[in-house]
Amino acid sequence: MSVIVERSAGTCEVVYKYDITYLGSSSLPLPSGGGRLPDTLYADNDDSIRAVVGHITQDEIFMTASEDGTIRRYDGRENTRVPRAQNVIQTSNEITDVKYHPTMEHLFLSSNGAGEVNLFDDRMAFTSSFNKSDDGIVQKYNTKITKRLATRFCHPEASSISFDRDGSKFAVSFMQYLPTIYSVSDPDPIAVLSGNNLPDGTPNPPGKRTYSNVCTMKHGSFGGPGLDVDDMYAAGSDDFRCYVWKIPPVSQLLNQREIISADDWNASERLETGRNEPRVVPVEIATPLCRLTGHDTIVNTAVFHPHLFHIVTSGVEKNIILHSPTPSSPCTQNLQRSPADVRELKPEDEDLDRANYLTALFGSHPTLLTESADDREERRTISLFDHILREEGDADVWTRRPWSMPGSDDDNEQEDEGSSDSASDDSDMDEIAFLPSFLT
Repeated sequence: MSVIVERSAGTCEVVYKYDITYLGSSSLPLPSGGGRLPDTLYADNDDSIRAVVGHITQDEIFMTASEDGTIRRYDGRENTRVPRAQNVIQTSNEITDVKYHPTMEHLFLSSNGAGEVNLFDDRMAFTSSFNKSDDGIVQKYNTKITKRLATRFCHPEASSISFDRDGSKFAVSFMQYLPTIYSVSDPDPIAVLSGNNLPDGTPNPPGKRTYSNVCTMKHGSFGGPGLDVDDMYAAGSDDFRCYVWKIPPVSQLLNQREIISADDWNASERLETGRNEPRVVPVEIATPLCRLTGHDTIVNTAVFHPHLFHIVTSGVEKNIILHSPTPSSPCTQNLQRSPADVRELKPEDEDLDRANYLTALFGSHPTLLTESADDREERRTISLFDHILREEGDADVWTRRPWSMPGSDDDNEQEDEGSSDSASDDSDMDEIAFLPSFLT
């Protein structure tokens, strides 16, 4: 059996393939650098690779998502002099993620920098026929957002996607917005996940940081306590925590989701002519089951153990943390209790933070010094991202990612970020809705 490993994620155009049957073996000599060399290199991507995913039943097949706008499918059984993709889908936007459906081997999901999320059938997507329908897309999901009193829409970037274990639902991590849950068979979202409440159900205190995804790319995952159904979702946050939400059954979320008519939605809304379609309001799950601590800075990735009730988190710092509800388990013992809270982000912009930020722009980047174990380098990295959080942590998706309905008066107009448009006024954010899928 083999495994596909892509290193230097986000900055590398090469896929490294290793045969893991040699792990722990002393029969093969190691190169002078100390690590085992890859068995195969795939170097035909033209820009950074955002994701590598293996086929669910065929070990030799995998796909990549690249910022060059391609989804590439590789088959390691192909005997070619220079290893390269056998099939390529070329798009006009950077591809941010790709995932095979966990039980239906011909289906895969992709997201891109324009905010689009699409479900493909690879039997149509990778055919050479000129008559293939819509590039093999069998479902387009609704990802454009509006709200009451807003005079425009927004379209947040879809930075990553994740299926649950049976493939009935998936989550999208949106930049500058909330994790959003979809039923695979329905184009419109069924839930959004927020940290507006504390785990005990009380509102998050004013001025206290809560879930946010603005500064780095996040990757969440579904899981649970070893059951057949994944009823939890975990995601990292800019507030240095990992959030875990309990997800109700899809049928329940579908029943609770609101479809609001144009008349009701527009009753107090300033809308332009032609925006008279109904709005889809997914269920907001505002109370997380728990919030996991232990990191000193932004948490980027959260992964559930497939069988045990463990969650592993990682982020900007070099530590990877294993979380468990008990001190011991079949694979761990004597785990330390997590801290009660996380480090506070100081409001002042320290000179050290600014210096580290400028060094990252114009000199060597501290996060690339992976060989150094010096705690000062770790502190420089944390300091750098503290500065970025102060500068960009309050970024508004309504001004950063505006979208106009095709054919509307402002379709080709650009508005200043300093506009007084109510879309960027948090006081008006009383209800969020997604545009119906037939408009997107």
